[in-house]
Amino acid sequence: MSSPLIRSARRADETALALIDHDTWSPLHAVQPRPEPDAPFFDARHEPEQYLVAEVDGEVAGYIRVVPPTPLPASLHVRQIQGIAVADRARGKGVARALIRSACAWAAERGARRMTLRVLGHNAPARRLYESEGFEVEGVLPGEFLLDGEYVDDVLMGRALAG
Repeated sequence: MSSPLIRSARRADETALALIDHDTWSPLHAVQPRPEPDAPFFDARHEPEQYLVAEVDGEVAGYIRVVPPTPLPASLHVRQIQGIAVADRARGKGVARALIRSACAWAAERGARRMTLRVLGHNAPARRLYESEGFEVEGVLPGEFLLDGEYVDDVLMGRALAG
């Protein structure tokens, strides 16, 4: 497997991204029901320009969504990761790390000074990855979600961006 190529998403990626979204769904990280395999990936709130895509060996292998956390002008210097997924065939190969690093660089190039995200408290693998990339816990909303009969914390993480 070659190193991932990270690029902006295109409308033509929709089918591949929808399949990754469906296949990688897990209660470890999802608060929404599993998407249908043929459900549209892009919509009015989820446009291609909000996504970076990882390609491995010429195939879409993952994505990360980066958006302003609010529509307020006062927070335009912040970007938030609101979704990341890597196809099973590409897991353990550095794709998620490459996506995170690219997202931070992409945001900094566009004037962002901070990157934030939210991760479920029980998602230890994702939390370790984010911490290894410089994210720190900045807050916890205890028991914010009821998932499969268990209350799960919503962990808020953030980091400064170079710039």
